[in-house]
Amino acid sequence: MAKHIFVTGGVASSLGKGITAASLGRLLKSRGLRVTLQKLDPYINVDPGTMNPFEHGEVFVTDDGSETDLDLGHYERFVDVPLGRSSSVTTGSIYQNVIARERRGDYLGKTVQVIPHVTDEIKSRVFDLDTEDVDVVITEVGGTVGDIEILPFIEALRQFRKDIGRDNVCYLHLTLVPYLGTSGEQKTKPTQHSVTELRSRGIQPDVIVCRSSTPISDSVKQKISMLCDVSEEAVISAIDVSNLYEVPRLLHEEGLDDYVCSLLRFNTEEFPLDLTSWNRMAEQANNLEDTVKIGIIGKYVNLADAYLSVVEALKHGGLHEGVNVEIEWISAETVTPLLAEERLESLDGLVIPGGFGPRGIDGKITAASYAREHGIPCLGICLGLQAMVIDYARNVCDLEGAHSREFNQHTPYPVIDLMEDQRIVENLGGTMRLGTYVAKLDPTSKTAKYYGTEVVEERHRHRFEVNPRYRSKLADAGLIVSGLSPDGRLVEFIELANHPFWIGTQAHPEFKSRPDRPHPLFRGLIEQSVKRNHSRCSTTDTRAAAGSPSIKADQTHRNGQDAMAVAE
Repeated sequence: MAKHIFVTGGVASSLGKGITAASLGRLLKSRGLRVTLQKLDPYINVDPGTMNPFEHGEVFVTDDGSETDLDLGHYERFVDVPLGRSSSVTTGSIYQNVIARERRGDYLGKTVQVIPHVTDEIKSRVFDLDTEDVDVVITEVGGTVGDIEILPFIEALRQFRKDIGRDNVCYLHLTLVPYLGTSGEQKTKPTQHSVTELRSRGIQPDVIVCRSSTPISDSVKQKISMLCDVSEEAVISAIDVSNLYEVPRLLHEEGLDDYVCSLLRFNTEEFPLDLTSWNRMAEQANNLEDTVKIGIIGKYVNLADAYLSVVEALKHGGLHEGVNVEIEWISAETVTPLLAEERLESLDGLVIPGGFGPRGIDGKITAASYAREHGIPCLGICLGLQAMVIDYARNVCDLEGAHSREFNQHTPYPVIDLMEDQRIVENLGGTMRLGTYVAKLDPTSKTAKYYGTEVVEERHRHRFEVNPRYRSKLADAGLIVSGLSPDGRLVEFIELANHPFWIGTQAHPEFKSRPDRPHPLFRGLIEQSVKRNHSRCSTTDTRAAAGSPSIKADQTHRNGQDAMAVAE
């Protein structure tokens, strides 16, 4: 039987429960323990697949096609264990299953209640991960203690210790210890109130992780220990960091993993910690000197979490190439043919990420076109690939008005469309390609060179495809289809031969990138972006030495001419 660690939070949301759970998972895995993770979310949606990215952030997709919370992305990046449907549980899915069982008569006519039926369903979802090949299950509960919607989850967690024994369960509570500048003190009262609320629901935390801007003092730890009835060594200081990959080391230095192992009766001598390679990677991330600027042309750029995995994958590529990646957030709605040069010329590379709906699609097409024409390294992801195909059809193949049927039902050239067998499905959700699919790569392509193989598996989340009726037309004009589905029906990758890096994929490669194992396409994008950066810097230095105006000055002059043209 596996040991269980439950992570709850109090005081405020977004304190970092997901990062704390993921970091503890990394520490335990680095001791040789087999770890898996799970997220219990209190919202009534069955999954986050239909939720607005502005409200919920990105939808992370697992190998088995589950649309999940973005915290599963943190779990996979830190622990490097592929997760699945069982690792994402929502109130909606719990009640959906309970109601379905009631309709089938599984409860034999009993009155269906929160206790025991809903709580039993929650516990069964946690036990689903308790398999023979797992030593530790870490389960994070979304929201904060005191939220009315998480009460069934807290009650289910309370019952766990009684069900499987005290030595098999650890309750970890994350709280805020704010610093008040007026008094010059770190205040423990929010933590006290949060723990009191948790205890009123029947759970006494074993470990309290205190989030703060600076390390909490020994006297503050002693106060929390006394007032919250936990061991002083179980009060862990978790300070703000600029690099998330430092968190495992900081928590280890605070003794978190040692204490948890002791609590769960793991012999630390039998499971010694080896965090050497992880710390080396985190240290490298803090000592990068050169910088490349990568633009993300998206719809949801006002919320960085909407593209969290893309950003992390870019950073992973930067780590591999030894450079910082500076993100330039560019709203797709602002990218017009007239202003493209002003917004994109200064970039070393750009990413056109996925999305749904017509807003901003013209800007994505314009960005793809500008990158193609001006040699800017560009990676198109999902809708980004489709924007590239539309650009190529319009501007190279002379298919005026070419578009996707997702955005224009009456386009004369639907180069992006639903497949014939998808059109008969009335529920659009039923046409989604979700989860891992295999693709066969052209062995002579750049894409195959970056991957280092001819067969790849990538995760998908989309419903529209490149229309096979236009593939020969696009290919004749020079667009290379560098990857296809095994049956040859679906376009998975495209590229151009005479461009440094203009590659599109119908998949979401960002979901499989890891800090110590960057995804090949993001690594390739950063590699070519570094070359463009060095080339531009060399050109600037040469022109400056010759007394010529700088690129920036030339750019300002051209922008001024464009502005005058608009005014006229």
